Amino acid sequence: MDLSARLAEQQAGGLTRQHRLVEGPQQRRLQVKGRELINFSSNDYLGLANDPAVRQAFIEGADQYGVGAGAAHLITGHTRAHHELEGALAEFTGRDRALLFSTGYMANLGVLSALTDRHDVVYQDRLNHASLIDAGLLSRADARRYKHVDVDDLQRQVDDRQGIIATDGVFSMEGDIAPLRALAAIAQPRGLMLMVDEAHGLGVLGESGQGSAAMAGLGQEEVPLLMGTLGKALGTYGAFVAGSETVIESLIQFARSYVYTTAPPAAIACATLASLEIVQGEPERRERLFDNIRYFQELAGQLGIQAGNHQTPIQPVRFADIDTLMQAQQGLEAQGLLVSAIRPPTVPAPMLRITLSSEHQRQDIEQLFAALETALNDD
Repeated sequence: MDLSARLAEQQAGGLTRQHRLVEGPQQRRLQVKGRELINFSSNDYLGLANDPAVRQAFIEGADQYGVGAGAAHLITGHTRAHHELEGALAEFTGRDRALLFSTGYMANLGVLSALTDRHDVVYQDRLNHASLIDAGLLSRADARRYKHVDVDDLQRQVDDRQGIIATDGVFSMEGDIAPLRALAAIAQPRGLMLMVDEAHGLGVLGESGQGSAAMAGLGQEEVPLLMGTLGKALGTYGAFVAGSETVIESLIQFARSYVYTTAPPAAIACATLASLEIVQGEPERRERLFDNIRYFQELAGQLGIQAGNHQTPIQPVRFADIDTLMQAQQGLEAQGLLVSAIRPPTVPAPMLRITLSSEHQRQDIEQLFAALETALNDD
């Protein structure tokens, strides 16, 4: 494989990925290369990544448990803090048990590889997160993909084999919500397991932030496989899978991405317990977030800007080509706004992925739209 040629091709297509050097904590105003930018790129939807109570819980956890976990959960890496967090997550999501994973990628890989075999099928929405798509391809199951949120296309593909229907709850780039009730109606009569990736729904959607499945009125029976990440609305790091006793015990025994990796630090579990308490005890954070989403959509409508128009923090604005997208992104940054430019193959078409937080002020959103109007008019 000619790596130099591949890199040259990536650069020629305007697709080169680069790090952005951030100085200081995640927050509404981010320090990037010595400049302060209003942050419209973070998944810290509730402002918990730098919350004082969450930071203090992390510090106290490090004082008690040290930094590294030292080993896998099944060796010596599983502390009381991990155990308590798993119990709290199970209760919060209305499941029998929960199991911590080091990342959402590893959680998705663990579920699909451990709970299917070569006789099974994994059906996935075409716009699922890369971790789900990769997990399906790496499992031994027959990996099939249906058109985005197209229940009829899924219905045409389903056969009499066992397996899993896997979907994002909130799609990470598009910001729309999966038709979970319709998916459950297909899965249950056929004995298929419905898996929902709640990475971008947890802490945000539902009456108390339990996610898109809860918002749809679906419990453990309808959604037996629930994956959630802790590094977005909860502001910390890691992931979990929640489900029945049988599901969780099966993952402990057979999920290689759980068995054969070092546990996340106990201090992270302590911090997450604190953030979970805030999510449940401070509903005003979600109220501020949804106020910002409504205001964003109001301004988009007034200016005729086609954004996502979804009731989630993720609001994409699409562009005709990569060059125009990158010019717009650079123009926004010159005006003090940090917005992520997302390019193929991550998404089908170039787009700005605008993410909103409970911590944004109205003037931040007004400044964003003033800059967006300029960028789109220049286009």
